[in-house]
Order: sequence, then C-alpha cells, then structure tokens
Amino acid sequence: MTSPSSASETVDNWDSHWSDFGEAISSNPAQVMRHNLVIQLFAAERASPKSKVIDFGSGHGDFLEKFHRRFPEMNLLGLELSETGVEISRRKVPSASFLTADLFNPPADLARYEGWGEYAVSCEVLEHVDDPVGFLEIARTYLKEGAILFVTVPGGKMSALDRFIGHRRHFDRQLIRKVLEEAGFSVTKVMLAGFPFFNLYRLMIIARGDKLTSDIKSRSWLFRTLLAAISRVLLLLFRLNLRDSPFGWQVVAVARKNSAHPPPQ
Repeated sequence: MTSPSSASETVDNWDSHWSDFGEAISSNPAQVMRHNLVIQLFAAERASPKSKVIDFGSGHGDFLEKFHRRFPEMNLLGLELSETGVEISRRKVPSASFLTADLFNPPADLARYEGWGEYAVSCEVLEHVDDPVGFLEIARTYLKEGAILFVTVPGGKMSALDRFIGHRRHFDRQLIRKVLEEAGFSVTKVMLAGFPFFNLYRLMIIARGDKLTSDIKSRSWLFRTLLAAISRVLLLLFRLNLRDSPFGWQVVAVARKNSAHPPPQ
C-alpha cells in the first residue's frame, strides 16, 4: 500500500490499525468468506504443489496462514507496508517470507523477487491505494509472464469504518476490470459475491456509523462476547450467499499478467 502522508496519517497508520483492530479483523466472518473464495479459486487452478505465491498487502498474515494450511508446500512471500503487520505475520507463518515494503518506494532487498511469483493475491488492498493502476503495474514486476492474480475489493456503499481505515473508493464489476486491464492484466473472471447475507452484514456496519470504531477500540468484554456470537451466526449464514450475482457487494477478480505491457515509469 501507499506510505502514509501528512494528509492521511490517521487513516493510513497501519501499525496502529493492526494493534487496534487486528483481533476483530482476524475473527471477521467477511474476511473468512473472502479468503475462502480466493482459496477455492486458487485450488481450481491445480497449481504445482511448490508454486511461488506473493501476497501483495499481506496485512498481519491471516490469508497466508489459511493458505499455508491448505497448501503447505507452496513458497510464500508476503509484502506489507506495516512493520507491525510483518512482525505478527512472521509469528503466524514462520515458513513464509515477509518483507516490509512500500511498492512505490521498494526496499533494495525486494529486487531479488523480480519475476518471481507464479501466482499472486491482493485481498482488500486496492481500495486503500490512491493509484491502484500504478500499484498493479509495479506488482507486475514481481510476477512471471502469465502469472495469475487473485483480487478482492469491496463493493457497495462505504461505511464510516471504511473511511476511518482509509478506503478511497469501492468497486463494481466494470471498475475492477478497467483497473486490471489498464495495469497490464487480462481479466478472466469477475464475481460479485455475498448476496444476500454479506450485504445485510455490510448494511449493519453502515448503520452503526462512527460508533463501530469506538466499539472495536474499546475491546470491552460485552462487545467481544456479542461480536463472537454474531460472528458464529454470520459464518453459518454466509455459506448460503450466492457466489456471483448482480447484487453481491464482495468483488472478486482473477486476471493473468500480459506479456506485452510497458514497464511502470
């Protein structure tokens, strides 16, 4: 993701966000849903057991932890802006490599991974980036020709919590396709997942407004107990969501790196 600027140092302070919201994010049924969707799509590719996989914006390691349990022999690399996120990730998945990296100002030790990845994932990252096309153009540098990229981004309306954690935009089927194609990828699939129960969950978050941020940061026993109960119910309901429909608010895309595309400036 982009590095914090003076204008957005609160919304883009990911060291603080992982400390404040990491526990809630890990138990979030929406995150479980989208991670499972990506893993299912990856499994359908029938990749070599020791393929090289990059997670662009690996957060605090939740996706690669799940992915490693399913595909234990894969070679995994997580790239994350937050040092706190990288530290947590290394504890969760010791066998993976994690680097603190801003792709717009990459560290020198990232150069050895140019053209490395055969597969890549970007879960809930592009909505945080001022220039998603530029981000993906740089990401291409670290992928082999023909590499497959799995992307998830939010659709639907934006909540107060979304704004607090730095969402610049939400996507629809047309916008994610446009962004990927401009960045030098051929889009093979775009799904709008989550209808109806994920949409209802998102509407609950929108309705709670600014109070939800305070709820999560308070970490009160009552809130954590209530959250755990709601999460268990939602995990069951989310199994009934449609994987693709005109109404889903979870956007999932699969794309392949094109061979003919000018390098990023």
